[in-house]
Amino acid sequence: QVQLVESGGGLVQPGGSLRLACVAAGTIYSNDFMGWFRQGPGKEREFVAAINWRLGKTWYTDSVKGRFRISRDNADNAVYLQMNNLKLEDTAVYYCALSKSEYINYQPASYNYWGQGTQVTVSS
Repeated sequence: QVQLVESGGGLVQPGGSLRLACVAAGTIYSNDFMGWFRQGPGKEREFVAAINWRLGKTWYTDSVKGRFRISRDNADNAVYLQMNNLKLEDTAVYYCALSKSEYINYQPASYNYWGQGTQVTVSS
C-alpha cells in the first residue's frame, strides 16, 4: 500500500511559476512510474507528465512541454512538478499517481495509487 500526499498548489498570475511536490509513504519500486494528472472544471482527468522511478526517463503531454518539468528524489520518496510560464488553461486540480505497470501509461485507469489533489489556479 502506498499513500501519496501532494502540496504546493495555489493562485498564480499568468506567466508565473509553481512547484508541486508529492511525497509517498510506502515502497516505490524501481520499475514503477510516478505521474502527474490534472482535472480542470468540467473536464476529464488528463495526463500531464510521468517519470520512471529507476531510470528517471520522463514523458509529457504536448501542451506542457518546455514549460513543466517532472523530477524525483529517490531518497525522499518524492516527485516534483516544476511549472513555469503558467497559462489560464493550466487551472485544474493536480493529482500525483503511482503506476505499477511495466510500461508507461497515459490513462488514469493504469495508475494504482492516487493522492488527494492540490488546486492550481492561474488567474489575473
